[in-house]
Amino acid sequence: MRPPVLLDPALRTVEEVFERADLERLYALTEVVWGRDEVMPPEEFAARKADLFAIITGRWRYGAVQELPKLRAIPEVGGRHPSSAVLDYADCFARGIRVLSCAPAFGPMVAEMALGMALAASREIVTGHVAFTQGQEAWLHAGNATTFTLFGQTVGFIGYGGLARNLQPLLAPFAVKLLAYDPWLPRTHLAAHGVTPADLETLLATSQVIFVLAIPSRENKALLDRDKLSLIQPGAVFVLISRSHVVDFEVLTELVTARRFKAAIDVFPQEPLPLDHPIRQAPGVVLSAHRAGSVARDLRNIGRMVVDDIEALLAGLPPLAMQVAQPEIVYRLE
Repeated sequence: MRPPVLLDPALRTVEEVFERADLERLYALTEVVWGRDEVMPPEEFAARKADLFAIITGRWRYGAVQELPKLRAIPEVGGRHPSSAVLDYADCFARGIRVLSCAPAFGPMVAEMALGMALAASREIVTGHVAFTQGQEAWLHAGNATTFTLFGQTVGFIGYGGLARNLQPLLAPFAVKLLAYDPWLPRTHLAAHGVTPADLETLLATSQVIFVLAIPSRENKALLDRDKLSLIQPGAVFVLISRSHVVDFEVLTELVTARRFKAAIDVFPQEPLPLDHPIRQAPGVVLSAHRAGSVARDLRNIGRMVVDDIEALLAGLPPLAMQVAQPEIVYRLE
């Protein structure tokens, strides 16, 4: 008998997450329950919850895991582990329920966008394009008075998780010197991965390009405050690509507007961003509407990862494709 698996991906859709072949694999391996884009009605969930092997979901909305006696896996398709405020991780860990995040699927997409935005800001590609469309372009040397190339620069990573590890090889052709600040990792671990460990102040003061790659935690809210952001050298590029949670965004807006340094920003404290927010008018900034991780073809890697890990668990093997929740981490996440 195939184990029942709830497929309830909202706020995503089934088609957004799964290639047809992966969806067919899921149906062949399991009894797919629900399998629609709309949220499963509570009364229908109540009728099936006692025998569910896994719940594939975009957001945890199923109450206490104590009421799910056969549950063995929670593969999420939204992009991050459910908050400990809504999911009882202690019970999950005690019962061996694997809480799995699709975050690794976003690494290549976001890393590519981070590199593109860094290049756009450092070479002032957007500014140059706008000036050209308005007949105000500066030719040759005059158009490069405040630009720089990425080759041989010192580059800083704030956070050295999956996103940083996807970005690192993309920077290799530029022969950059990589600094990394991550208080959750030993300095020896960073060095073993080819980056130079650095304290946050040194990284900010010496990097020509700074990538904010840290996940939001209870410890790093507005970590990059006025004192920290003021350390960034004039003309450097600050790329905010993971979460705005890490930055005092109003101070960032103030400093970029004053041309203290350049910025490329894909994530914001409020989305959609208010039309009157001053960052929209800041000179030289490259702005993107949280688009780094939402490429249609690549999002379907999520479905492949989900099915791969469900297949592994059914075979009595550990999940390898998705990110497994760790007790040392999940309670610190914001």
